[in-house]
Amino acid sequence: MLIVIADEMEESVVDEIRKLGEVVYKPKDLPTALADADALIVRSATKVTKELVSGAGKLKLVARGGVGLDNVDQEACRAKGIKVMNTPGASTNAVAELALALILASFRNVQKAHHQMKQGKWEKKTLTGREIEGKTLGVIGYGRIGSSLAAKAGALGMKVLAYNPPPRHDDGKARFVELDELLAKSDVVSLHAAITEKDRNMMNRQSIAKMKDGAYLINTARGELVDEDALYEACRSGKLSGAAIDVYKAEPYKGKLLELENVYFTPHLGASTKEAQQKIGAELVKLLREELK
Repeated sequence: MLIVIADEMEESVVDEIRKLGEVVYKPKDLPTALADADALIVRSATKVTKELVSGAGKLKLVARGGVGLDNVDQEACRAKGIKVMNTPGASTNAVAELALALILASFRNVQKAHHQMKQGKWEKKTLTGREIEGKTLGVIGYGRIGSSLAAKAGALGMKVLAYNPPPRHDDGKARFVELDELLAKSDVVSLHAAITEKDRNMMNRQSIAKMKDGAYLINTARGELVDEDALYEACRSGKLSGAAIDVYKAEPYKGKLLELENVYFTPHLGASTKEAQQKIGAELVKLLREELK
């Protein structure tokens, strides 16, 4: 079989996939490479559009390494009989750990302290932080990642509220509430919702206004969930103590939030751990073996 890998992947994963067939890795001309391909593997960078798959006459499978399929035109694939799959569980722990790290960094001014020290400054009095123990974490989107974060935060003494449309998986790690209650009571809100038209810009001026004064917003899910102008105004005015963001509507990010000292940034690092990459690779190899027999 011919397998096209469009995006950057761990070399060890590429080597495993090569054992299953001929591999074209990161082709310069992706449409041409897909002309005779049996499978296409992508991460988040490549957009699998109707136009892209239109000339892929032999394509049987599009496999997305990671959570979500918003970069894949699933309707166009279905129309051509192309199966679309992903690896939803592989990066669960990595993203949950990053969300927790961003919460801790925000509460304790870690990045600000680091930059001051690099500049030769010792301004301890300006860096008084807050402890997360006893604080309330609001998790919006209670799937694999949201529940993993809830378990970790609960172990550190946080109270956890969760919002998720039915059906809900109640694992006892969080108390389910309506969205307005979660926003009003949470000291930090962490986004883990999938992107739908209904949820696009769900964190807008109205919803941010309902948040607790001085709260933090964490986004390791999808950039489209947040209205950037509304977040900028809230962080600049002091309505929110700050935010920490790993995902953006356009990447690499060059927007105005970079002007603010109380907003922390990471360059879409959610699944960027060696362990997560190995899990993603193992799941992709399993998918290919099962679907392209």
